[in-house]
Amino acid sequence: MTTVVHVAAGALIDPDGNILLAQRHQDSHQGGLWEFPGGKLEPDESAAIGLVRELHEELGIDVVAHRPLIRVRHDYDDRSVLLDVHVVTAWQGEPVGREGQPLAWVRPENLGDYPMPAADVPIVTALQLPPVYLITPPQIRNAEDFMRQLDKALDAGVRLLQLRLFDLAEDELLHIGREVCNVCHVRDARVLFNGSPRLAAAMGADGLHLNSRQLHQWSHERTSADGLIAASCHTLQDLRQAEAVGADFALLSPVMPTRSHPDAEPLGWARFADWVDSAKLPVYALGGMHNGLLKTAWAHGAQGIAGIRGLWNDESSG
Repeated sequence: MTTVVHVAAGALIDPDGNILLAQRHQDSHQGGLWEFPGGKLEPDESAAIGLVRELHEELGIDVVAHRPLIRVRHDYDDRSVLLDVHVVTAWQGEPVGREGQPLAWVRPENLGDYPMPAADVPIVTALQLPPVYLITPPQIRNAEDFMRQLDKALDAGVRLLQLRLFDLAEDELLHIGREVCNVCHVRDARVLFNGSPRLAAAMGADGLHLNSRQLHQWSHERTSADGLIAASCHTLQDLRQAEAVGADFALLSPVMPTRSHPDAEPLGWARFADWVDSAKLPVYALGGMHNGLLKTAWAHGAQGIAGIRGLWNDESSG
């Protein structure tokens, strides 16, 4: 049986949004690559305690505030690792490479410029995604009200939107899609279109959101021009399929009872956490979500929360 090396790692984020990377020593496993500081847990040591200890030993800092970000299991040819990664937002002391390792503060969008171990790829994605994924209502009764509500959501901090609209003629869908993309891009927010790749490209969306049917029919070879790819998942099989097609992140639902799907059996937080723990990509919790559940979602392994009713009219969605 393969021994799994359990590692606690910290993504330190400074007040300007820069993220700290450390370079591995050349003679170590994956030597020369960049990583998020941390190290192997002691026997029976929790991730939170190990994180504080490791960052003090490696960087000379005392952690003040942190929260879970993502857990990643990865199998290399010579070993398996389980990375327990936390976002660290406050600490005492100035980080220095106490073991002689070079350090670099990097903008989130530039993390891909630093060669990293394969296990760190989902961590980079998680750091580049916001905690809230807003989904538009499926019907537009009044276009002015729709755009007004979108403005309020952007004002409140929403930076990732799924455009999901039904029962519109193609020309009308393209018109409002382009307007939504323009408004969002001015505010540094990204838009994923729930629909065809052709329409997503035509309206200037930043990527595609695959519904369950598209997910299991998807055979497109990923390219850099695709932008973000997200997937709606309801089962463990769906999550495996999302990983197989190279999705950047997934939604898993329904976690809680919802008015839109009253007959669907909720997963509950325990099952959600169990399924997400085995996932190799960031996963948002969907179904009955509102901003008051964000910390609960983080505690159960989620990237954050996604929703329509609980977030669209919530001015604190950020």
